[in-house]
Amino acid sequence: FFQCDNAKGLKAFYDAIKYGPNHLMVFGGVCATVTSIIAESLKGWNLVQLSFAATTPELADKKKYPYFFRTVPSDNAVNPAILKLLKHYHWKRVGTLTQDVQRFSEVRNDLTGVLYGEDIEISDTESFSNDPCTSVKKLKGNDVRIILGQFDEEMAVKVFCCAYDEEMYGSKYQWIIPGWYENLWWESWINSSQCLSKNLLAAMEGYIGVDFEPLSSNTNKTISGRTPQQYEKEYNAKRGDGQSSKFHGYAYDGIWVIARTLQRAMNLLNSTKKHQKIEDFNYTNHKLGKIFLDAMNETRFFGVTGEVVFRNGERMGTIKFTQFQEQKEVKVGEYNAVHDQLVIINNSIRFQGLEPPKDKTIIQEELRKISLPLYSILSALTILGMIMASAFLFFNIKNRNQKLIKMSSPYMNNLIILGGMLSYASIFLFGLDGSFVSEKTFETLCTVRTWILTVGYTTAFGAMFAKTWRVHAIFKNVKMKKKIIKDQKLLGIVGGMLLIDLCILICWQVVDPLRRTVEKYNMEPDPAGRDISIRPILEHCENTHMTIWLGIVYAYKGLLMLFGCFLAWETRNVSIPALNDSKYIGMSVYNVGIMCIIGAAVSFLTRDQPNVQFCIVALVIIFCSTITLCLVFVPKLITLRTNPDAATQNRRFQFTQNQKKEDSKTSTSVTSVNQASTSRLEGLQSENHRLRMKITELDKDLEEVTMQLQDTPEKTTYIKQNHYQDLNDILSIRNFTDGKDGEKAILKNHLDQNPPAQWGSSDPSRTSKDPIEDINSPEHIQRRLSLQLPILHHAYLPSIGGVDASCASPCVSPSASPRHRHVPPSFRVMVSGL
Repeated sequence: FFQCDNAKGLKAFYDAIKYGPNHLMVFGGVCATVTSIIAESLKGWNLVQLSFAATTPELADKKKYPYFFRTVPSDNAVNPAILKLLKHYHWKRVGTLTQDVQRFSEVRNDLTGVLYGEDIEISDTESFSNDPCTSVKKLKGNDVRIILGQFDEEMAVKVFCCAYDEEMYGSKYQWIIPGWYENLWWESWINSSQCLSKNLLAAMEGYIGVDFEPLSSNTNKTISGRTPQQYEKEYNAKRGDGQSSKFHGYAYDGIWVIARTLQRAMNLLNSTKKHQKIEDFNYTNHKLGKIFLDAMNETRFFGVTGEVVFRNGERMGTIKFTQFQEQKEVKVGEYNAVHDQLVIINNSIRFQGLEPPKDKTIIQEELRKISLPLYSILSALTILGMIMASAFLFFNIKNRNQKLIKMSSPYMNNLIILGGMLSYASIFLFGLDGSFVSEKTFETLCTVRTWILTVGYTTAFGAMFAKTWRVHAIFKNVKMKKKIIKDQKLLGIVGGMLLIDLCILICWQVVDPLRRTVEKYNMEPDPAGRDISIRPILEHCENTHMTIWLGIVYAYKGLLMLFGCFLAWETRNVSIPALNDSKYIGMSVYNVGIMCIIGAAVSFLTRDQPNVQFCIVALVIIFCSTITLCLVFVPKLITLRTNPDAATQNRRFQFTQNQKKEDSKTSTSVTSVNQASTSRLEGLQSENHRLRMKITELDKDLEEVTMQLQDTPEKTTYIKQNHYQDLNDILSIRNFTDGKDGEKAILKNHLDQNPPAQWGSSDPSRTSKDPIEDINSPEHIQRRLSLQLPILHHAYLPSIGGVDASCASPCVSPSASPRHRHVPPSFRVMVSGL
């Protein structure tokens, strides 16, 4: 049988049957092909065959080989052991790689049946004839990590070379192959491959071989009275230099199986009353043949190869596991088929990773969340911004009665601050993701933060633009009619803007609300080096028609910004700082617009990086809110601290050429802006006050001249003639300054009653009298007083709180002027008895 020649083996068997004595049993059969032919024909001679070396799974078919037994486990015996190993390491997904040879194909088919129903998936089954690289590549493509191979030594070298090329080795992969290869088997075939020795050994490192155990490791005595170790020692001593076979223990136990079978048959025959003997057996005696068959099937004892037990003619033996460690095979465990028990020797299996390989790429979904330190830093900046806004609010409320703050509409300022604080508050919500809140809460935050940011933006810029609109409406009033725009109307404008926002947001929420969506990204290696792959996932707030809704919101906000730019441009020439914020509005709109465009673009490009996206969004909101609040309030704060009146003083208005043409055709009128509506009138009154001071100086000169009349009467005529021109200058100045009808009428009446010609002429009836008496006469005194009193009345009373240029006549009460205090009665000028 050892020649593995079917013809020679079959002829030898027939010759033994024909020419030899009656044989009770057939012992032997090493070559699978010859053994299978002989075993198939044994039924015709009622002969039982016991093999100690034939491991082919084909012989396990009891319908075809009913009289065949073997003491060596078949190749299929390793499959229950493999199943036990897979369960031990919780490998539930495997792949097979099989050489196209019947022996290996049968083992694979049996393994498929063993794994079926055991909750272990064979994800891919590959086979090859000569080149395994294509099959190895397919296994990798199907993410097979645990590979069960069935191939001989020559193909094993090729397989591991392909595994090295495909990087299917190391800590992520585990190869399980037959363990019956010869010692240093790879050295015989390395030259036939194109793989370097070191690469081959690197790919082979850690593979697990599975094969039957040649000798038991148990130290108990066997049926022969020797322990397996004693038997091995005696065998090696008698073998000498002869070649050792791994089947010698099974051959030794086989002899004991035959002996125990014959003994059991003899005992069975002796127990009957027919007094049959085993010597009575012949090839046609079916009854004795059946007795031998049953006796062998029931044989059980402890031999040098372990416990000998048959189950349907198959040996239930011990399977050993070896692992290739540092260029040598090391026994790491064994499986007892009788007790279905796997024993790993002192955790001797060495995996190249920190843990056993995974049976597949473990995909661990990891939420890309916002870093807690980043969230803390930006939250701190946001809190500082809110504190600053609160300080501006306190400043605005405390100084609301100051003229500077009054003219800047304190209620609108409060709304600007409120909008800024709402924008700040949205940052806290943008930083909350799945790591802080639940999925349902996150979905609610999607809506809340959108509403808060939208309303805050409209509140801040709506109030700012409403203020500017009021300045525009007043100073662009062509007819210069008195126009009063109260804060209630501005609040209504802001409310209208917010109403549009609410309509958009409500429609958005009802028709297509924001939902929590999860975006999955490509797998990434584990940063900690574990045998897992990280699949990043990211939460988003999205809906079906996100682009349309964002387009509507952006369009509305863009129109609002354009409207603000238009108002700022139109009111750029209004030179009252307390009223005109056009420069700061322009700066604010510019900064906010640029930052929003840049922030939106960068935020879209970095949507897969939540930390970067949140940082950009938060910084844009902080910058826009902070720069807006500072541009509105810091100039007012500085002005109020340094020169509170400068901002409320009217400077000369500078209009464009078209405005000048329109103003030349219309009368100048006072425009009311809140409680500072008299600013333009005050400018005219300032000029009037300067001219009145000049009049006062001229009146003093006139008074001095008048007093000199009493001392130098001879100069009266000369003085009268010279100072008459000064008087005309005074009258002409008065007519230029205010144009008050009352003053003009008094001076005109006075001149009519005293024509200038009388100053230079003399009365014929008085020419002979003394010049001094003529000057001090009652007529002269009355004439001087009638001229001086109106002048003094208009010149001096304003300086002591009396009449000013706004009075209609000298007789009007001084209280009519709001700029001067009421004159007490003791300071009034009374002329009587003249």
